[in-house]
Amino acid sequence: MMAWRVLAALLWLVVAAAAPAGAADVPFLSGRVVDDAEILAPAVRERLAAKLKAHEDKTTNQVVLLTVPTIAPESIEEYASRVFAAWKLGQRDRDNGVLVVVVPNDRRMRIEVGYGLEATLTDALSGRIIRNQMTPRFKSGDYDGGVEAGIEAIVGLLEGGAAPAAESAPSDAGSAFSFEGFDESDLPPWPMRILLGAFIFGIIGLFTIIGVMTPGVGWFLYLFLIPFWAMFPIIVVGVKGALVLLTTYVIGYPLAKVILSRSAWYEKAKRDLKTKGTATIGGFTMTSSGGSSWSSGGSSSGGFSGGGGSSGGGGSSGSW
Repeated sequence: MMAWRVLAALLWLVVAAAAPAGAADVPFLSGRVVDDAEILAPAVRERLAAKLKAHEDKTTNQVVLLTVPTIAPESIEEYASRVFAAWKLGQRDRDNGVLVVVVPNDRRMRIEVGYGLEATLTDALSGRIIRNQMTPRFKSGDYDGGVEAGIEAIVGLLEGGAAPAAESAPSDAGSAFSFEGFDESDLPPWPMRILLGAFIFGIIGLFTIIGVMTPGVGWFLYLFLIPFWAMFPIIVVGVKGALVLLTTYVIGYPLAKVILSRSAWYEKAKRDLKTKGTATIGGFTMTSSGGSSWSSGGSSSGGFSGGGGSSGGGGSSGSW
């Protein structure tokens, strides 16, 4: 845990140092409810402030609500991390702070949880609160109801109440998988997504480039890589981003293949594979023997393969 805290602190310092000049300001911590976006009725602000004070008196947990109009172009994860660090929520020796951020103009929200409460207010439970209590009300324009329901669920959970119910499985077998059921609040935080993206796109991107450049076997790779471009990017850019990448791949790959096939070096490689059995393209030696294969480093007997791995991070975000 200590090593993870040190790593998180270093990552935050790097992000803060590289933050653009246009990054959203961190408001002054004027109370347990900082409604800079002015989306809450005065009576709701007072009610929430009283509830959060009573909870802090009872448990020492410090829960704070912040609303800001917009934080664009900064991500909700980066902004919440900056605010949490600047406000230093929770007790020093217990790390028992919780920050709820709502950004109405960007239609984004996040529950940022201190280390000391992560075992109680887990990422999964935070995601359920966002999806079940806050998002439906925000979609209908009921900010008062959505914020109150979210705070009620957080406080209730921290005080030993029942955990929010998990979403029920769809009864229709035909809708067992739905894009609407995938919530981007389950994605890892941005630093982890950048690392995963470099790994994932490095591997399938390399195979894609080789497929485009290789005569013959390229069309096999085109079909082979479609499932990978359809699913792997979801972990990094979410469902909508993955759909954009998949569409780009499905259209762009054959288009690039057709354009390159008209070039002189491609025709030469095609002839060399047919007459000599080998061809060198971009530092790779392609071989053909009763079919098509390829290898690197000038070795006709070697192969090329990539490994796999997994990782995860904390935090729960949502949109409506």
